[in-house]
Amino acid sequence: MLLNPSALPTSAPTRKHPDFSPYTDNGGTVVAIAGKDYAIIASETRLSTGYQIYTREQPKMFQLTNKTILGSTGCWCDALTFSKLIEMRTKNYLYEHNKTISTPALAQLVSNMLYYKRFFPYYISNIVAGLDDDGKGVVYSYDPVGHYEQHTYRAAGSSCALIQPFLDNRVGLRMGLPQGSIELSMEEAINLVKDVFVSAGERDIYVGDQVDLRIITANGIQKVSYNLRKD
Repeated sequence: MLLNPSALPTSAPTRKHPDFSPYTDNGGTVVAIAGKDYAIIASETRLSTGYQIYTREQPKMFQLTNKTILGSTGCWCDALTFSKLIEMRTKNYLYEHNKTISTPALAQLVSNMLYYKRFFPYYISNIVAGLDDDGKGVVYSYDPVGHYEQHTYRAAGSSCALIQPFLDNRVGLRMGLPQGSIELSMEEAINLVKDVFVSAGERDIYVGDQVDLRIITANGIQKVSYNLRKD
């Protein structure tokens, strides 16, 4: 016996739900350069999603000690959560050991905290910059699950693909030149950071408005800011 296809029961129409994601990308770029007796870390201050700008005055950096600064970009709620946790752990270290945690030890702590959340990672790019126990500048970069490396210079965030090759050419000497890196004076490093953000602001909608730059030396942390294009 043949059945009439039209007589067969039909299933209820399925409803289409938008894909849910716990993450959002709020953009942002962080650049850090380490020298013989200094470290520089900078970020722009635009916080946005796509073409919508939430604020033009939000730096992406968090001072952890008088010698160490954390820069975080990506999902801003994850960056705030992670920064508050690392600040709490830094204070606990001070209370328990009666001394400030060093930059290399803090870099390892950041790695441990990221690895602890490896099954539901923070959606952020992190750079730690500061001075080591000998007063020399150090920069550490991370992947989302805690692997980290020490560098002389590093870029992270939405403009990383634009800025990192430029730093490789100007500082790392990797573009057809002998391997190694050149020693930049503090003034040269500051001017270089300004140049890369001006260039990125012309090509990345997540970069603009203002750059917040921190200079870390044995005398403390100095803040410098300058304007970028605002469109």
